[in-house]
Amino acid sequence: MHRLSLLCLALPLAGAHFTAHPIIDGLRGGYQVVVADLNHDGKPDIIALASGMGELAWYENPGWQRHVIVDGMARMINCTVVGADSEGIPEIVLASEFQNQAKNSLGIVWVLRHQGDPRQPWSKTEIDRLPTAHRLRTADIDGSGKPVVINAALTGPKAEAPDYRDQAPLVFYRPGEWKRQTISTENRGVVHGVFVIDWDGDGRDEILTASFEGIHLFKLEKGGRWSRTEIARGDPAPWPKSGSSDVTVGQLGRRRFLAAIEPWHGNQVAIYRQQAAVWARQAIDSSLVDGHTIQVGDFDGDGRDDVVAGYRGQGHSVYLYHAEDAAGERWSKQVLDDGGMAAASCAVADLNGDRRVDIVCIDGSKVKWYENQGPAAGD
Repeated sequence: MHRLSLLCLALPLAGAHFTAHPIIDGLRGGYQVVVADLNHDGKPDIIALASGMGELAWYENPGWQRHVIVDGMARMINCTVVGADSEGIPEIVLASEFQNQAKNSLGIVWVLRHQGDPRQPWSKTEIDRLPTAHRLRTADIDGSGKPVVINAALTGPKAEAPDYRDQAPLVFYRPGEWKRQTISTENRGVVHGVFVIDWDGDGRDEILTASFEGIHLFKLEKGGRWSRTEIARGDPAPWPKSGSSDVTVGQLGRRRFLAAIEPWHGNQVAIYRQQAAVWARQAIDSSLVDGHTIQVGDFDGDGRDDVVAGYRGQGHSVYLYHAEDAAGERWSKQVLDDGGMAAASCAVADLNGDRRVDIVCIDGSKVKWYENQGPAAGD
């Protein structure tokens, strides 16, 4: 594995202009990119998780030097960072030994801790085994300022392809205790997407899931009970082509919208806008092949979040969608990377401290940083 040359490509997009910087090459099964400050120097670093490799590595901003976190892993699928110790270094929670078929998936969950120098190998401690453990996220579910780690299994333990008809567990762990606690087993079929947000502005995070049954909101109520609320049913096609695959939330000024890839590993980008008590669905694109990641960010500073969507299939690319009106009724589509990034995962963050949000994506073999250059003159 090695860093690519500093070959760059300027990309004009919907008012914001980007420069593509190749960061990493030579991955096997690149699957997830996570942005976090791992050495407490105030600069966001990159974790590049590759399912086909035994090493989990992070890349230090700004030179992107590679540091191995742990080795000897198999079929890693997701990780998240949580908390910070007295030195300001977080812990990492990692899921490995993943398979789509639950009967073949150990779903081992690990806690990784630095040993004094985060540039040196970290320790690993197994905390759980949950078949098809698939999506790990951090959430402050009770407003205590002490986030927990959410673990969403892809399917239920008895699920079989192609219908995957079983109830998929959604659980969480409190750091330090690391004891599995159940949120719900109500979702059925494949649960592919998880998004954390303070949905109702009460200072506590809620959890959005995207599954064969659509988009649902999970909230920790008083007394420790969890509620599940249907937001939208997603693609109306028959099971197993129904529902949603990935979901995120953006803003058009003061108005909130949802963006989703539908159905599972699907071809559509759908926008949901609230109309009275209903979240109305609008499919703004149906050209994706194996859609796998969706994010939002206000890249041109106009107060309207743009949507970033990546797909891994034929013609693989990353697209950016821009709301042409304040209500989000009309969307334009721009190409961020035509054929150069079969994106399995993207993240939105300011990587260079210029107060403009950038995009970083990973595919099977590489990671690219799309640096936001801001609006061009005349835009």
